[in-house]
Amino acid sequence: MSPSTATPTVPRLGGAAAALRGSVYAAAAKRLAQFTGEVIPLHVGDTWLPPVDGARMEDLDSAALPDLHRYAPPPGQPALLEAIADRVAARTGVATAPADVLVTAGATGGLSALFATLLEPDDEVLIAAPFWPLIRGIVRSLHGVPVEVPLLDDAVPDANAAVEALRRHRTPRTTTLYISTPHNPTGRVIPGDWLEAIVAWAQAEGLWIVSDEVYADYVYGDAAHVPCRPLAPERVFGTHSFSKAYGMTGYRCGYLVGPREAMRAVRKIATYTVYSTPTPAQEVARRALTSDAGAAWITRARDAYRDVGNATAQRLGVPAPQGSTFLFLDVRDHLDDRGLLGLLEDCADRGLMLAPGPSFGPYPHHVRVCFTSAPPDAVARGVELLAQRLGR
Repeated sequence: MSPSTATPTVPRLGGAAAALRGSVYAAAAKRLAQFTGEVIPLHVGDTWLPPVDGARMEDLDSAALPDLHRYAPPPGQPALLEAIADRVAARTGVATAPADVLVTAGATGGLSALFATLLEPDDEVLIAAPFWPLIRGIVRSLHGVPVEVPLLDDAVPDANAAVEALRRHRTPRTTTLYISTPHNPTGRVIPGDWLEAIVAWAQAEGLWIVSDEVYADYVYGDAAHVPCRPLAPERVFGTHSFSKAYGMTGYRCGYLVGPREAMRAVRKIATYTVYSTPTPAQEVARRALTSDAGAAWITRARDAYRDVGNATAQRLGVPAPQGSTFLFLDVRDHLDDRGLLGLLEDCADRGLMLAPGPSFGPYPHHVRVCFTSAPPDAVARGVELLAQRLGR
């Protein structure tokens, strides 16, 4: 057969994309498409509150800020880097310079650049489960192996048990530990003695530690957030998000902070992926971080989140959240032979969207509820629908 008549071939795709799940909401979304009433999206981690007044896109004046359309420096705008370094140093007590920081396209972008820096193919990452859904896919897409370690459920009662659970899953291929507090999806805040024990173990094992603290501003009641960086600053990376702190999810701006030599490498990787975080997003982030209005916004949001979180938990008959904007419900007693999908479809038929437990780890009988993703009155209506479906 001559080259001109040969059947054309298509280069193969890499395996990383095939290993990732598609939309976790696809099946329920098909049912929802047939629903004509009010849709209540309790499945997505967002806020009903608009961003800080004075730190919104409409507040930016291109005449006063003529370089908004230009690239920002790849590590971040100098003024924002300086403000972040000052904030981190004040909160953690760890001396922090702008060189220790990378401004990222949301915390997601920061974690992607970080794991691209840390991982060789088939390196294993211990992921404390249940976990933020995208972290599993980030590790897989970068040819690492996510190792799910059930840690933040009733089966692990104390710090010693948490360390033992991690130890059982550690292998010679393990390089990194990922942990999140205040926690998505459970609404728990990991106690300080747990973090001290976990970080000490990881330090003794020679592991990197990735501490996802995007909800650090949202802690309620008597709970207290303990940042990980002071416990082992030579190996801890902290990731943070203006999306969560200031209600800017669509602006896509976050930051990563860590040991300087390693951050030099992370900065290089980030340059070859997003190059730089959008300049307007960095400007509104700087305004929120450095203004009295930004601090006041967090205070108001925290109070509002606490109130709606407490009301949601009370109606569903579960403990109030300690932090973040989520509850994680075990619904196994209310599943029929259709399993969890049946419950999700029943809710979708009523206009209610929930996040399925398997998105967060080995939890086939759970759902996650975000109690800030819609205005409180809409959340209350959605929670009432769920409570009725659960017979509560």
